[in-house]
Amino acid sequence: MSNPRPGAEPDLDLDAALAAAVAAARAAGALIAAAWGDGAADKGVVVKSSHVDLVTETDKAAEAAIREALLAAFPGHAFVGEEEAAEAGGAVVLTDGPTWMVDPLDGTTNFVHGYPFSCVCIGLAVGQEPVVGVVFNPILGELYTAKKGGGAFCNGKRIRCSGTKDLRQALSATEIGTTRDAETVNAMFDRVRRLTAASRSLRCCGSCAMNICGVAAGRLDVFYEIGFGGCWDVAAAAIVLREAGGQLLDPSGGPWHVNSRRVLAANAHLGPAAAAILAACATSAAEPPPPPSPKP
Repeated sequence: MSNPRPGAEPDLDLDAALAAAVAAARAAGALIAAAWGDGAADKGVVVKSSHVDLVTETDKAAEAAIREALLAAFPGHAFVGEEEAAEAGGAVVLTDGPTWMVDPLDGTTNFVHGYPFSCVCIGLAVGQEPVVGVVFNPILGELYTAKKGGGAFCNGKRIRCSGTKDLRQALSATEIGTTRDAETVNAMFDRVRRLTAASRSLRCCGSCAMNICGVAAGRLDVFYEIGFGGCWDVAAAAIVLREAGGQLLDPSGGPWHVNSRRVLAANAHLGPAAAAILAACATSAAEPPPPPSPKP
C-alpha cells in the first residue's frame, strides 16, 4: 500500500475523481483487450498461493498504469492495489484518508481461459467507505460508474436493482474462491446447496465485481462471497450497488466493511432473507469469520 505523500492535501472532488478513474480504467482495459487473444503461455501466468490463484503480466502492467495515473492526479491519496499488496505479503492497513482500492484485473482465471468476465476495478474510499467506483469489462464493453449521491450507470445509462421480493424467485450468485482444503470446500458447497434450494437458481461468473454489478443492473438479485482477496475486489462495485438502490451486508446479516473479505450484495428486499440462510452455515478455519456481534 502506498501512503499519502507528506504535505499533500487530499482532493475530495468526486467528479474529478470519477473522471480520473474512468480514464485509468479505460487505459488498463486497453491492455487487457490487447492481450485477450493470447494463449495462457503468452500471458505470463504465474501461480500465487495455489494452482487456482493466478497472476499475469497484464495484471501487473495494468496496476502500474493505474497507480501512476491516479497518484499523479491525486498525490495526497493513498493507493491499495491487489498486486502491490500481494508482493507485500497481503496485509492491508487502511486509514480514513482518501484511498484508491484497485484490482487491475478481477477475474484473472477468466482472462487466462478466455472467459469474458474480467474487469478493471477502481474504487475511492473516504473514511473506509466507498464514494467513487468504476468497473470496466473491456471484453463485453461494459463500463459501470458511480459516485456517492449521483446514481449508478452502465455505459452512461442509469441502472437500478431488481424489484424481486421473494427469494424463491431470485437468481443468486456466488464464487468458488481459491481455497481447496476439504473443510473450506465443504463449507462453500453447503452455502451453495442451501441458497440454491431457497432460490430460483445460482450462477458463478468468476468475478466478484462483475457479480455485484450484476445485482446493481438487475440481472442478479443476490450475490455473496466469503474469503475473496481484499478491499480491491469490492470497493468499486460497492458504491455502484448502493447508488443502484441495493444493500450491502455481511453474509451473517451484520454491517458490511470494505476490508472484511466478506460480502452479501442484494436488491433492496432480499438481503435479510439471504443472510438468514448464510448465517446458519459454518465457515471454515481458512475463511474470514463473521464480525463479532455488537455489544448491547
